[in-house]
Amino acid sequence: MKKTLFDKVWDAHVVESIENGPQVFYIDKHLIHEVTSPQAFNELEKRGIPILRPKQIVATADHNTPTIEQHLPIKDELSKKQLEQLSINCKKNNITLYELGHKYNGIIHVIAPELGITQPGMTMVCGDSHTSTHGAFGAIAFGIGTSQVAQVFASQYLLLTKPKKLRITVNGKLKAGVLSKDVILYIISKLGTNSGTGYFCEYAGTVFENMSMEGRMTVCNMSIEMGARGGMIAPDEKTFEYIKGREFAPQGKEFDQKVAYWKTLVTDEDALFDKEHYFDAADIEPMITYGTNPGMGIKISDYIPDIQNNSFKKSLNYMNLKAGESLINKPINYVFIGSCTNSRIEDFRVAADYVKGKQKADNVIAWLVPGSKKVESQIYEEGLNTIFENAGFTLRQPGCSACLAMNDDKIPQNEYCVSTSNRNFEGRQGQGARTILASPLVAAATAVAGRIVDISKSLN
Repeated sequence: MKKTLFDKVWDAHVVESIENGPQVFYIDKHLIHEVTSPQAFNELEKRGIPILRPKQIVATADHNTPTIEQHLPIKDELSKKQLEQLSINCKKNNITLYELGHKYNGIIHVIAPELGITQPGMTMVCGDSHTSTHGAFGAIAFGIGTSQVAQVFASQYLLLTKPKKLRITVNGKLKAGVLSKDVILYIISKLGTNSGTGYFCEYAGTVFENMSMEGRMTVCNMSIEMGARGGMIAPDEKTFEYIKGREFAPQGKEFDQKVAYWKTLVTDEDALFDKEHYFDAADIEPMITYGTNPGMGIKISDYIPDIQNNSFKKSLNYMNLKAGESLINKPINYVFIGSCTNSRIEDFRVAADYVKGKQKADNVIAWLVPGSKKVESQIYEEGLNTIFENAGFTLRQPGCSACLAMNDDKIPQNEYCVSTSNRNFEGRQGQGARTILASPLVAAATAVAGRIVDISKSLN
């Protein structure tokens, strides 16, 4: 029987199928952080159940961490308590933890790939919806709730019903200035935020084949924003080259053996999907969002549509925008380049390349937050920090930062922020904050101009 990439990885991890019920599904890697793990640890301790396979777990501090003066004691009491508890739980259960200041510390979905922990054919879970990021390597990766975190702690299994299969194919050549973030924002704007519900999505076609691994991670990261359980891209030579030599990647002969297996992880010709969508790369342009979900996106040169329903009107009202309005020349006072979607070295290279020799607008506060200590080191090694500092940008330390209002990096009420993160929900970046999602290039251009500009025109 012809199998999809998803079928091959899923079926290899099914231990038992319950008649007319779920399947017992094995998890290779369990990623945890300080926010969604304490309750699960407490649950097991209360019931006297040990952690079954601590070596399959990797922990980091990321969501609620400060991004300045990380060498000093944490001032925020909640953050301090969460990080201390994570440290206690990991030490007690012999779990690897990259705490604040560790050379491997950073956002969990940035550090796992860059350390070679994420590998093709794996199943990976985390108490975080953007676990789908790791699907860029041909892994089945998805977010789980706290009760499931406890379940994996105790058994290394989950009881799951196999999702349906969706494939999105994009062929052709992307225009100048169109990045992977624009590709996924375009797809979500066309299909909607519920289009992937009940499905696992495979991305196929020349656009994804030609993307860097960083670009593929951005796309898979935002699969959850169209409602999909996760996203996947078949591993190829680019994937193998990315993994080779990383700290926790297979080495020598073992690596060669793994690659031989990884090469089999492609969708068979004529394998069937439950649903398919096709797009042409030529139709995609730099994108921005105007509303309060990631599906409310337009080409940067377009106008806000006029949709007659109450939720749409409520969204525009929150954003203080009107149907028919263009966002070009909209004054912006905050810019954030970071998050598990766009905080890898490629994202900062793109931004630095644009701002080199330019100056940030006086009205803009621009935060640049690397996704990990390794990315931070690369920024300094490559001299990108000097470019940013000369342009007036503020380079902070690694963490989830202004992606979500869980730490000190909040956007003030009623202020607009052009953000490279993944969600623009009401209050996502701070109470009353108004988020406009965009690529690192559009964000950098906005910081320089102090307003939204049509980046495609300035590039041409």
